[in-house]
Amino acid sequence: MECRPCIDIHNGKVKQIVGSSLTDDDNKATENFVAQSDASFFANLYKENNLKGGHIILLNPVGSEYYESTKAQAIGALKAYPGGMQLGGGITPDTAGEFLDAGASHVIVTSYVFKDGRINSENLKRISDAVGKDRLVLDLSCRKCDGGYKIVTDRWQKISDTFVTVKLMDELSDYCDEFLIHAVDVEGKNSGIETDIVKMLADYDGKPVTYAGGVHSYEDIEILKKVGKDKINMTIGSALDLFGGELSFTQILRKY
Repeated sequence: MECRPCIDIHNGKVKQIVGSSLTDDDNKATENFVAQSDASFFANLYKENNLKGGHIILLNPVGSEYYESTKAQAIGALKAYPGGMQLGGGITPDTAGEFLDAGASHVIVTSYVFKDGRINSENLKRISDAVGKDRLVLDLSCRKCDGGYKIVTDRWQKISDTFVTVKLMDELSDYCDEFLIHAVDVEGKNSGIETDIVKMLADYDGKPVTYAGGVHSYEDIEILKKVGKDKINMTIGSALDLFGGELSFTQILRKY
């Protein structure tokens, strides 16, 4: 299990938010933390500590009045740590190249692939061919629904018809290099991890998987490590002292 860092950017600022509260209509979200430092500060910190494979997420859609300032923050972070972080948020074959050229190791995609509630096979092949499968991360962020976990798209606001399963991940693994899963029901709530989805992910043997959502204590980390069979990477957001929480960044680096 590795610790994968994160930089979430909303309305031009690095933030930690409650994932399920995000709305595009008015660019609002319930905020846990708003950083005084810019995204490049956090990217440099991760670089200094040799933390790789983390993700930068743009939380404003293209067309938002804040998109350009959010994008500028992301580009600054990528240039500060070239090859060190992945980037997601509205990525298509037409936009991916700019972020890869700026220094992203991978682009992260959900909505372009899971279009209109289901997998769009043509779009999946198109984005994989455009960036190369070795530079594509598929985001299978999900919410508990209808007896399972359904993938959510459009910045976690739309529930698709597609369930996250080991079979699905096996099928998608031919097109990507890694998977990222935000457990949206607990994202940003500091309420504990979603153990049911972690158990399911632990049954997958294939590409690297990173889980994010709800980690708020050292006990949570140990549960994630045990339930995830020590093979699922973790991201800690609001609970980390970097973002106003109580978990020590230094201690986690030392231990994990």
